[in-house]
Amino acid sequence: MTAFKQAAQELFNRRKAGTKESRLEESFRPTSIDDAMAIHEEMSDIAEVGGWKCLLPPAEDKIIAAPIFNVQKDSAIVTLFEDNSVARVEPEVCFVLNQDLPVKTGDYSEAEIIEAIGSAHMALELMQSRFSEDAEQSFYESLADCMLNQGVFVGPEIDKKTAIALKKIKINVTQGDELRKLDGVHPNDRAIDGLIWLVNYMNSRGLSLKAGAAIITGSFKGIVNMAFDIETSIEYEGIGEYSVTFKRA
Repeated sequence: MTAFKQAAQELFNRRKAGTKESRLEESFRPTSIDDAMAIHEEMSDIAEVGGWKCLLPPAEDKIIAAPIFNVQKDSAIVTLFEDNSVARVEPEVCFVLNQDLPVKTGDYSEAEIIEAIGSAHMALELMQSRFSEDAEQSFYESLADCMLNQGVFVGPEIDKKTAIALKKIKINVTQGDELRKLDGVHPNDRAIDGLIWLVNYMNSRGLSLKAGAAIITGSFKGIVNMAFDIETSIEYEGIGEYSVTFKRA
């Protein structure tokens, strides 16, 4: 078994059980972006990739790009592992492809990528680290672990043009009698920017994106802690609203 396969299997074992543990063993610990991406490829042999998370690279030596193995939709129930007794989520938008984007020579244009988007949705990234709080794992280990992702909830469809250009939104979260008003700001200039980067980054590595992939591109408010077992209303003012209940996996 290769080191990349060992790392992928170890991280998947933690993911399946919802456990947090120490750093990966040094013998199969990733030390570069290429290592982390190779582990992602091994993960895709273990479970089906249903989507991707991405963001414009935050630094020259760092990227945010990882497969998503748990896509939930068409339900009023969101199931996830608890983290410090709460449901940790990030409010985002999700773009769902309706066309394959196969490997080709040269970059895809913005227009070609937008044409491949079938729909845009309100979404929640479901968050949990597979590393304990005192693990002191490297960035490359976190990247290999899919940057805290344990899944995505794809909510109601919203206007595609609005989603593409979205930068700032007012987010209202209601749980029981508690109303939280959040000022949402996307980390990139537009919500679409990370997706455009991801498509061409993957293309440069000889990897294609498939029709049906649900792609999230960055949180408007970082991690928001939610209570379990309470009907929760999430509104993006002027854009859309939906209700879900968070249940422990």
